[in-house]
Amino acid sequence: MNSPNDTTPLPPPLDLSAWKKAPAVLMVFGAVLCVIGLLYNAREFGFAWLLAFMFYLTIALGALFMVLIHHLTDAGWSVGIRRFCEHIAALLFPWLAILFVPVAVLAPKVYPWMTIDPHTDRALMAKLPLFTLPGFYVASALLFGVWWLLTSRLRYWSLKQDETGWATCTYRMRFHSGWGILVFAATVTFCGIFWMQALQYQVSSTIYGLCFFADCAWIMLATAYVIAMILQRQRVLDEVLRDNAFYFLGTLFFAFTLFHAYVHFAQYFVIWNGNLPDETFWYLQRERGSWWCISMVIIFGHFLLPFFVLLSIRAKSCFKIMLPVCVWAWLMHFVDLSFNILPVAWPRGFPWHWLLVQFGCLAFMGGLLGWAFLKNFNAHAPFPKRDPRLLEAMGIADIETIGAQTTGGGR
Repeated sequence: MNSPNDTTPLPPPLDLSAWKKAPAVLMVFGAVLCVIGLLYNAREFGFAWLLAFMFYLTIALGALFMVLIHHLTDAGWSVGIRRFCEHIAALLFPWLAILFVPVAVLAPKVYPWMTIDPHTDRALMAKLPLFTLPGFYVASALLFGVWWLLTSRLRYWSLKQDETGWATCTYRMRFHSGWGILVFAATVTFCGIFWMQALQYQVSSTIYGLCFFADCAWIMLATAYVIAMILQRQRVLDEVLRDNAFYFLGTLFFAFTLFHAYVHFAQYFVIWNGNLPDETFWYLQRERGSWWCISMVIIFGHFLLPFFVLLSIRAKSCFKIMLPVCVWAWLMHFVDLSFNILPVAWPRGFPWHWLLVQFGCLAFMGGLLGWAFLKNFNAHAPFPKRDPRLLEAMGIADIETIGAQTTGGGR
């Protein structure tokens, strides 16, 4: 009988030499499309850029969440994925902060409340002084500052652990994760409301931040599964990634599929039953034109399809099943963010004529962030070499336990 820590024999490594220039090609191709979109219509380009920015921001925030949970739970199975999650979380600053600059510049064109006199609007007046131009820029700077402090401390002590193996490094990472999980909850809630929900500032949903968090965790779990699968195939993480690690990732992905559907339905249920015009208009607007069809795509594609596919225990560890599901998750995440952001500019339906520019923004940011990630990943050990849970991750039992079992002292 196989141990749950056994690893299925791996196929030969992939030849990825042709992909080395992919980040540069994506950046050049994406930059051309971005310039064309900006020159054609700066306001509509601002929405395309914001959509792409939120797509990658959710992945980075999801990676930060996984690092925090790893340290808080002292998990062993997640040791193998911890290092690349740290590198993805570190993209929050400076790279995503730099990519936020166009959002900040185009904000007066994108966010309607920036051009409205708050004294003439009751909903906007209630949100002062935060919903002002100075408030927007100061709050955004504070968000990136907090993320920089948290990710830099976690990454510093992680790399220090590789050098020294000191127990202090483990304790410091747990300490930063302790206060960090509280700050993470606050900042994720705030940025989701401030940068996305504020496009329609009249809406007040107390659960919107939780919905945004569910997006972050869900899409990062899919991303982590794909990266871990590739790194194991390339024999980079094959020493520390056992089959149970992929099973746990698949199980968490399944769990957050349910959680995402639950919190979004809860938001819809509460707002619809409250029947307040200041809130229900958000859903009424998304029942017009092609947005109704897209809402059905989200229900069936974002929830029902992954739900039924991942019901099987074996499916969670089967790469041939999980790879298409994870790629599908990226597509559904893009559709979900579009459903939240784009109806403000295009209330009658999805702007298919801007799809190429949206892809250009995704390509440029993906190329830049991919280059930064690979640079950091190649500069350091691919997994934490002196993590106290490393032997557990490698499937090696405790030496004392082995000795006890050998002498008959084990139960």
